[in-house]
Amino acid sequence: MPTEWKLFADLAERAGDKHVTVDAGAGDTVGDALEGRVLEDGDLRSQINVLRNGTNVLVEEEGLATVLEEGDELALFPPVSGG
Repeated sequence: MPTEWKLFADLAERAGDKHVTVDAGAGDTVGDALEGRVLEDGDLRSQINVLRNGTNVLVEEEGLATVLEEGDELALFPPVSGG
């Protein structure tokens, strides 16, 4: 089952859309869903935040090894700066 990503800021601009569907589903990991897209040598590109159903997988879950469940939604956020 496909997983939907929500993309924000320059990530959405690069993809050409704010919503992208990837071929990853229940039993796959967050890393599987991101492979070849925002991973560099198996690691998340610096400063990109990944949320699964609103929870930061890098802080509150198992990082890229977090297992996806049916209906999960991933949100990717680029670095944010302000002033």
